[in-house]
Amino acid sequence: MAVRTEFPRRVRRIDHTWIPMPDGTRLAARIWLPEDAEADPVPAILEYLPYRKGDAFAARDARHHHWFAGHGYAAVRVDLRGTGDSDGILLDEYLPREQEDGMEVIAWLAEQPWCTGAVGMFGLSWGGFNGLQLAACRPPALKAVITLCASDDRYADDVHYVGGCVLGVDMLPWAATMLTLTAMPPDPAAVGDGWRDTWLRRLDESPPMVEHWLAHQRRDDYWRHGSVCEDYGAIEAAVYAVGGWADGYSNAVPRLVEGLPGPRKGLVGPWAHAFPYDGAPGPSIGFLQECLRWWDRWLKGRDTGVMDEPAVRVWMQDAVPPADFHASRPGRWVTEEAWPPPSAETRSLPLPGEFPVEHASAQWTGADAGAWCPEGDSGDWPPDQRAEDERSLTFDLPPLDEPLEVLGFPEARLSLGSDRPRALVAVRLCDVAPDGSSLLVTRGVLNLTHRDGHDRGDRLEPGRAYEVRVRLDAIAQAVPAGHRLRVAVSTAYWPWAWPSPEPATLTVHGGTLELPVRPRDEDEQKPPPFEAPEWAPPLRTETIEPGVTSRTHSHDPATGAREVRFEWGVGGRRRLTEPGTVMDDTNVTTYRIVDGDPLSAEVEVECISALGRGEWQTRVETHSHMTSTATEFLVTQRLDAFEGDERVYTRKWEMRFPRDGG
Repeated sequence: MAVRTEFPRRVRRIDHTWIPMPDGTRLAARIWLPEDAEADPVPAILEYLPYRKGDAFAARDARHHHWFAGHGYAAVRVDLRGTGDSDGILLDEYLPREQEDGMEVIAWLAEQPWCTGAVGMFGLSWGGFNGLQLAACRPPALKAVITLCASDDRYADDVHYVGGCVLGVDMLPWAATMLTLTAMPPDPAAVGDGWRDTWLRRLDESPPMVEHWLAHQRRDDYWRHGSVCEDYGAIEAAVYAVGGWADGYSNAVPRLVEGLPGPRKGLVGPWAHAFPYDGAPGPSIGFLQECLRWWDRWLKGRDTGVMDEPAVRVWMQDAVPPADFHASRPGRWVTEEAWPPPSAETRSLPLPGEFPVEHASAQWTGADAGAWCPEGDSGDWPPDQRAEDERSLTFDLPPLDEPLEVLGFPEARLSLGSDRPRALVAVRLCDVAPDGSSLLVTRGVLNLTHRDGHDRGDRLEPGRAYEVRVRLDAIAQAVPAGHRLRVAVSTAYWPWAWPSPEPATLTVHGGTLELPVRPRDEDEQKPPPFEAPEWAPPLRTETIEPGVTSRTHSHDPATGAREVRFEWGVGGRRRLTEPGTVMDDTNVTTYRIVDGDPLSAEVEVECISALGRGEWQTRVETHSHMTSTATEFLVTQRLDAFEGDERVYTRKWEMRFPRDGG
C-alpha cells in the first residue's frame, strides 16, 4: 500500500457546511475540493452515510475523498438526517425520506459554482444501498454510481433475514448498533450550543429499528421498497457493482450485471466487507485508480477504456486449507462478457446414497459457520467443516479426475418431507481434500414454509414429500483433481438461522446438485493487471488503548448449553489529533442455545460508545436481548446516555412479535 501525498490538483478541505432541505432540516457535509474548483469546476462525488463524518469515520473518509479531490473531483461526505452533525431523526433504514433528502443533496451539489453539474455516488454497505436506490429515483444530475458490498434485495441479502429465517447472527446485533448510533450526540464544534437539545430530541424520538424488521417477517412491500431488483429498468445511471466472496453481499453483483439495462460492470474479489484497496483476504488492488477510470468516463466523458473490457471480472479462488482467518486467497482473475457466464455450463449431479434417509441435526449445528458479514478479523471465516459435517447429513461425490471450477449460483434440489409443520434446511457445499479436511465453498438456508416464495408462509404437511430448491450463494472456486465435493444438509444452522420452534426431522427422498462449471482454458487471455493500491493520507489518529477482538466458544456439559461470545473492540480508545476528539467503542455479543431445545436460543448484545473532547464528554450504553417462544419473538432493549458521569436519559423497550411461519 502506497500513501500518496502529491496529486495533479491541490486540495482544500471544508470540515463542515450545511445543506438545507425544503422542510428546514439541515444536513451536515464535509467537502474536499481542488483549490481552484471555483475557477475550473469539477464533477461531484457523494458518499451519503449515517456513520458520523466528523469523528467515527473521519480518518477512513480522508483516504479516498482527498484522493478523488486531488484527481479533479469535489468529494462530499454527508451525514444522513438524524445522525452525526445533521438535524432531524433517523427512523429506519432506507426510508423514502432518506431518498428524498438524497435527491435534494444531489441537486444542491450540481448547482454549486465549483461543480460542473455532473454527480456520482460512491459507497460501501449503507452507501452502496442508497447509491442504487437514488439511481432508481433518477435525479437528473446523477450520472454514475459505484456500489460496494450492498444489495439489490433488502429481504434476501441483508442483515435481517437469510432464506426466510431470522438472521440470528446479525439481526439483533445490527439493531443494537443502530440504537447506539442514533443515540449519539452531534459535535458542539460543528453545530454550536444547540447540540444538547438536538441530542435529547434524538434520545427521545429515535425508535428501536428492530420493531420494523421483526414486524415484517415475509418479503412484503416494506422490503420491496428500496430493493432495486423490483425494477432494474428504473436505473439509467452507469453502475459499477463491487463485492467480495467473503462478504455477505456478494450475490448482488451478478444479479445487477444481469438485470441492469444500462451501462454496468461487476467486480468480485476475495475480500470481506471492506474496500478492495486494503481488504482482507488479499490480494488488494488499486481500487481508487479503478474508480477514477469509471468517474472519468461517466462524469467527464473521457474514453478510459473501462467499457471496452468484459462486463464481469472475478477472483477465481484456489483451494486452501480451511482456517478461521485468511490473510490472502490464492487464485487468478477471470473475466466474462455477461452474466450468467456464457462459458459456464450447469452439471446436474445426483446425490449418492440410499433413500429415503432421515436426519435431525443438533441445535448447535452452525457453530462453525463464521461471520455472515466478516470484516477481515481473526475468527471471521468458517474453519474446517468436519465437525459440522458430522452434525449433518452428508453426500460425498466421487473424487474428481480433473480440476473443476465453479462460477455462479449452485443449487440443491431436494425431495424431502418433515415431521413438523415448520422447519428449515441448511445446505453447505464443501471441498474435501485427500487428508479429509473440509473447506466450505458456499451455502444456502431456506425456511421451508417459504419454499414457494418469501412472500408466502405455507406450513408443511408432516409426512408429505416436497420438491425444494435451495439456492446457494454465488461463488468462484477451483476444486483440484483428487478432491471430492460434499453436500451437507442440516435442520439447524445456529446462530445464522433462528431455530424452528420444534426440533424437526427431515426425510430426504433424493436430490441433485446443480453446479455451474466454468471450463478451465489454459490459453485464456489474462485480463490487464490492476494498479498497485494507494490512498491519500488518513487523518492522524493516536491509539490510547487498543481494542480487543475475540471470538470464544464454550460448552456446559451439565446443562448442554453452548455459547459463542464475540467481543469486538471496534478501534479501541483513540484520539483524532485534529481536533482532539477521543472515541471509544465496544460491542460484546453472546449467542446461547441448549442442545435439543430450540426455544432456548438467545442473543444478548452490549454496546458502549463514548465521545468527548476536553470538558465535553458523552457516552451511550445499550443492552439488547432476544429470545423466542413457540409463537412469538421477544426483544428487550435498554438505552442509557451520560454527559460526563451524569446519566441524562434512560429508556427501556419490551417488544413481542408473533412468529410468522418460522
